[in-house]
Amino acid sequence: MENESQAHGQILQIFLDETTGAFQSYKKLAEQAVEQVSDDEFFKTVDAESNSLATICKHVGGNLKSRWTDFLTTDGEKPSRNRDAEFSADGDTRETIRQTWENGFQTLFETLQSLTAADLDKIVQIRSGDFTVVKAINRAMMHTASHVGQIQFLAKHLRSNDWKTLSVPKNQSAEFTDWLRNKDDKGSHLEATGEFAKRDLK
Repeated sequence: MENESQAHGQILQIFLDETTGAFQSYKKLAEQAVEQVSDDEFFKTVDAESNSLATICKHVGGNLKSRWTDFLTTDGEKPSRNRDAEFSADGDTRETIRQTWENGFQTLFETLQSLTAADLDKIVQIRSGDFTVVKAINRAMMHTASHVGQIQFLAKHLRSNDWKTLSVPKNQSAEFTDWLRNKDDKGSHLEATGEFAKRDLK
């Protein structure tokens, strides 16, 4: 019974470690995309209903800061958060938005590091709704991943022919598979695709 409990705890710890690694990869991919655009492009909206890269990054940072501050003990939607303001970049600079982004992820990573396997069965609240810790983590992962996809898509659109791919280049899927098969340290698949794309640029 004790061995079964230990194995269960180890599996849950692996889940937390893998979650942290996935968030780190998403953060890195978004940053590599944003690094490619100019300041004008960073704040540009492609139409009246679209968000700019600036506001998407600001929203992700604000969301993570709110959700992961006092994660286990307070509602994830903090009274101090102004979600609507996250979709306006008026008065912001690239640096202020970078700080919001970094603060959000720092709060996320510090909280994930503090969690234990025993915490995963606990209940947390988001907008007065009850969520298991695992469900709240997965919810945050899906939310962040969706916006990182938007960041990559928009940055690629703005850069057009000057875009440096962060994924497997067109018509090189088989080559990537062979390259990955012979790679000693497989690491994160998300980061491996970017490494593969940049291998000839070093």
